[in-house]
Amino acid sequence: MASGRGVFVTGTGTGVGKSVVAASIVAGLVARGHRVAAFKPVVTGLDEPDETWPMDHELLAAATGWQAASDVTPYTFGPAVSPHLAAQMANVSIDPNRLLEDFGELAAQAEFTVCEGVGGLLVPLSIDPPFSVLDLAKRLALPVVVAARPGLGTISDTRLAVDRLRSEALEVAAVVLSGWPSNTSSDDPSAVELSNRETISRLLNVEVAVLERTSPDELANAAESLPLASWIGDDGRGL
Repeated sequence: MASGRGVFVTGTGTGVGKSVVAASIVAGLVARGHRVAAFKPVVTGLDEPDETWPMDHELLAAATGWQAASDVTPYTFGPAVSPHLAAQMANVSIDPNRLLEDFGELAAQAEFTVCEGVGGLLVPLSIDPPFSVLDLAKRLALPVVVAARPGLGTISDTRLAVDRLRSEALEVAAVVLSGWPSNTSSDDPSAVELSNRETISRLLNVEVAVLERTSPDELANAAESLPLASWIGDDGRGL
């Protein structure tokens, strides 16, 4: 499925800063004058909202400047569980075809589309039929940005994600280490974080960017540390 210009944001797992990366990409491109659509196939955990950050679809919608939260995702559930389980608990079937159709409708309304996955790459969105985050990424055929933690343990997780994406013939545009110490904070990157950045880049031959710790109101500023210009291509495939 050709999906126009955009990027697919996945993560090495849950809670690695994937939503912040996706929303920062959106906000950064909007700040540069582009019309951007955001899409997320499923949002769970509405019953357990974060006190600091909006829900993912709300965050992404606000970053676009024109979408409603309901436009970003076709499926929302209360429990903070895997999408397939949340759907089972609600007696709802997540339809892969609806995901693709909704994404296509949004992509037709914008210059770029940023799709954020759910959890890690192999999280099931549906069991019957079997359809995972990876399956969605393959159908959309967009370059992939992998969000990862900057600290201990991230090398193995990131290598597993990147290797699997490449084995499925998906282009990995970059790895983004999310939650990097900011220049204005009293904390400098640790020796482990600096080594992780260099090691991932060398072992995987991939661009490794960092996204500093930020807030919902500072996403566009945080995106200045991302190489958005290098992700803007003229071949209609990537940003």
